[in-house]
Amino acid sequence: MFRTALRNVLAHKARLLMTVLAVMLGVAFVSGTLVFTDTLGNAFRNQSAKSYDNVAVAVQTYAGERDEKVQGLDQATLDKVRGLDGVASVTGRVEGFAGVADPDGKLIGNGWSNTGGNFAPGENGKDDAYAFTQGDGPVKNGQIALDKDTAEKGKYRVGDPVRVATNGPVKEYTLSGVFTTEDGAVNAGGSLVLFDTATAQKLYLKPGVFKNANVTAAPGASDQKLLDEIEPLLPDEATARTGQALADQQAKDIESGLTSLNTMLLAFAGIALFVGIFLITNTFTMLVAQRTRELALMRAIGATRRQVKRSVLIEAAVVGVLASVIGFALGVGLAAALRSAMGMLGGKIPNGPLVVSPTAVVSALAVGILITVLAAWLPARRAAKIAPMAAMSSVHATPTVKSLVVRNSIGAVITLIGAAAIVAGAGAGGTNGRALVALGAFFALIGVIVLIPLLSRPVIALVRPALSKLFGVSGKLASQNAVRNPRRTGATASALAIGLTLVTGISVLGVTLGQAIDKMTTDNIRADYLISMASGDSLDQSALTALEKADGVAAISPQQSTYFQVDGDHQSVSGVTPGDVEKVFSLDVVSGSLGSLKDGQVAVASDAAKSNGWKTGDTLPVTFDDEKKGEVTIGAVYEKNDFLSTFVVPKDLADQHSASSRPDIREIWIKADGGASQATEKSIVSALGDNPAMSVMDRQDIRDSFGGFVNTALNIMYGLLAMALLIAVLGVVNTLAMSVFERQQEIGMLRAIGLDRGRVKRMIRLEAIVISVFGALIGVGLGVFLGWAIGQTLSSDIPGYALVIPWDRLAVFLALAALVGVLAALWPARSAAKLNMLTAIKTE
Repeated sequence: MFRTALRNVLAHKARLLMTVLAVMLGVAFVSGTLVFTDTLGNAFRNQSAKSYDNVAVAVQTYAGERDEKVQGLDQATLDKVRGLDGVASVTGRVEGFAGVADPDGKLIGNGWSNTGGNFAPGENGKDDAYAFTQGDGPVKNGQIALDKDTAEKGKYRVGDPVRVATNGPVKEYTLSGVFTTEDGAVNAGGSLVLFDTATAQKLYLKPGVFKNANVTAAPGASDQKLLDEIEPLLPDEATARTGQALADQQAKDIESGLTSLNTMLLAFAGIALFVGIFLITNTFTMLVAQRTRELALMRAIGATRRQVKRSVLIEAAVVGVLASVIGFALGVGLAAALRSAMGMLGGKIPNGPLVVSPTAVVSALAVGILITVLAAWLPARRAAKIAPMAAMSSVHATPTVKSLVVRNSIGAVITLIGAAAIVAGAGAGGTNGRALVALGAFFALIGVIVLIPLLSRPVIALVRPALSKLFGVSGKLASQNAVRNPRRTGATASALAIGLTLVTGISVLGVTLGQAIDKMTTDNIRADYLISMASGDSLDQSALTALEKADGVAAISPQQSTYFQVDGDHQSVSGVTPGDVEKVFSLDVVSGSLGSLKDGQVAVASDAAKSNGWKTGDTLPVTFDDEKKGEVTIGAVYEKNDFLSTFVVPKDLADQHSASSRPDIREIWIKADGGASQATEKSIVSALGDNPAMSVMDRQDIRDSFGGFVNTALNIMYGLLAMALLIAVLGVVNTLAMSVFERQQEIGMLRAIGLDRGRVKRMIRLEAIVISVFGALIGVGLGVFLGWAIGQTLSSDIPGYALVIPWDRLAVFLALAALVGVLAALWPARSAAKLNMLTAIKTE
């Protein structure tokens, strides 16, 4: 039986090709994901370990991060640490934001990972953290050094002037050197600027103060013992850990971060493999149907049911092994390509080998083989159950009425359970509602898949008159062929339905969320420009002062973040410019007047006022940010605006009670005189000193910044689901090809009675289009339903949420499904048209 199974595999190479491709693609997705994430994890872990390679103890504080109570590490503290036995050296570090402008004045890097630090040479004049490839480190004010990638992006050489922005005005420095580093910010696509220590301290802290320190141990000294001796010498706000402990923690953080990526990619790989199951099952079902007489003869000469089943499963296992091995090799190549692509897109991955772990090998091969064997189990079981005499007379070919009734009844029950769970989840909302929708979606999808053979007849019957009228005999035959074997049609359409259910659901949700966010932006904002720091940090007060004097500015207001306590509860507060805030934001006043802000009163959002029983004229006892107690009077209640905090107060009041000497100005909003214009934008940029670290966005940029991530997420999802759809297309090709093989005699007869080659091709193409569009319609319908349900669970958290059905995209999906049918039918239609009619008629 084993030899027979192998001969059958070799005899049906062409018919098994699509199955091999489907399994191969699924396994490639799985293995590529595992190898890629293992490679990333290993590279970043090695980088982390290398960055702490010579650090015995690392001391860290939060100095300079808006809490002015954290004083940092002074020189006296470092001297005490340096005097301990076993300490070889102590290096003080300072860090903060620093953005480098390219020759065109644009920021190099992504903002959040653009950092500045200090060059701290030892007795040998070198800083072991940096290896210079050109020039030397900065040793005096006016000099800087740049990491190699930033210097190359800016086309800077030693001696060139470089404009650098910190949290203050832009300054020009002379490039003294270029270095390489294992710094994580640089590897994340950012930049690193080194200043001399005195300059860095002046920029980020104050003279003589460091944020962090690295301690190097003398030979033979214990890191843990040094840690125990160092901790008592440090200020209360400082923490100390061994370098090994920090490296281990970073490795855990890296692994945790990659787990999410791994899970997401494997989920899409699972979807691709799930779709592949239908293709595999369909293939083996048709192969078994074509070999019923052969199997019956084997039973007649003594083969048992178990042996027949085992022979089919052996064929599946051989196919699975072959496809899995090829797929794994393809997956390793995919992982290498992904790594290169990340580098081309600006994401720098530390150097390191491609990691192919035993887990990845075993997982990929096991998944491919198990999926193939399990998918072939049902056809194998059916083959074994056919009685020899029934198989020889083809009595088995038509499913019994009882089996169809049972199948349809089960499918209907499962579908109803799923639909009920989806509706219940949509009504419940929140996290629990989404979990219920997900569970319902699973049951609904399974139920629809079971019911698809039943649905195929009435749905395809609707288009039969149109096909007959438009395409004549070819159209009539195509519609009849599509429903001749409902189970086969259903299995083929199911693969497309699954893919398009997910694509449609994501599209409906994405477009709806995108429009809700866009509406929120346009409804709440009147400003023409938004100014912010690319790093996400606060703007300096000097930026607001400069912008107030810029030409073309009609109104300007910061959004200065602070807070105060009311009845022990922390309330978020926005410090704004009275008289201008209503010109840059759309504020609907429920009671009182926003003019009261000029008198030192405050405004409160209507939802908070309602829940707390506050009203205009109330005086509230509060504890301000600086911990001073006082009172505020509510001068206005306004409809909630998503760009402002619960309380809106005059900027002067926010400044008066700020716990920091540097106000937390996150944004500055500007209304231009006469609307946005190039002249006004140029004036704003000029007022900011052509600062590359400051982002100037117009209204369209603002809309894109808040809603753009939705489109990005949609495109990523489409790309990941493309694998599942490709496998579904292979399923259509496979079904048609094997159907043509089964119908050779019929096609020969059609040719003999006058159906020419062109109309034979048209018949096969139309059959493919009907099956593809049928599957697409099922998928689109179910996808819209799921998109609505998930959206309902999010609606309470998104102001202005309203379901949007993207009819244009749905039309494109259906058109693409028809195109898929046309393309999938090219090879089978050509094969059918080339059949010799006499040979085909004699075929049994």
